[in-house]
Amino acid sequence: MTLRTIVCTLALAAATAAFAALNAGDPAPAFSAPASLAGKPFTYSLKDGLAKGPVVVYFYPSAYTVGCNIQAHEFSTKADQFAAAGATVIGVSLDSIERLNEFSADPAYCAGKLAVASDGDGKIARAFGLRVSGAKSGVVDTRGKEIDHGFAERTTFVIKRDGTILAVVGGVSPDANVARALELVRTLPAAR
Repeated sequence: MTLRTIVCTLALAAATAAFAALNAGDPAPAFSAPASLAGKPFTYSLKDGLAKGPVVVYFYPSAYTVGCNIQAHEFSTKADQFAAAGATVIGVSLDSIERLNEFSADPAYCAGKLAVASDGDGKIARAFGLRVSGAKSGVVDTRGKEIDHGFAERTTFVIKRDGTILAVVGGVSPDANVARALELVRTLPAAR
């Protein structure tokens, strides 16, 4: 199996994943996790994020894979629009914090504008009702580096300030996922 075939297979599987078990109106599970912004690690807390306004929590399979690269780039280029709507965005994957330090600072993807959190054991993804698959031997990223962790399905949750889920976005392309999340946050009252 070629690198291109592996990467395309991962992207297709992630893009066609089923919707999450949690739905609009459900309370979002509170979580804290190691995270990175512009290559600098910190601890992310959903509770703290919601104190500032609505939060977009997007789960993605792995940093440095085709679909995830597109999605991170789209979120980073629209970061100002999410902020103008009063929302913050946090990406969550099973990547290690070391990988996320690189990804969050990479000018082609997160570009220092998008925070990403490490859910190494998949506990956060499972709490949101997402499928988590184990690591697969021989799978490499777009840089040719082996991916040594599991994968959560690509799904985005738009969470209102009261901690309930406004909407779940899944089963669409990575760029459509970001566009839909932005449309949704614009329907919410901005942070005051």
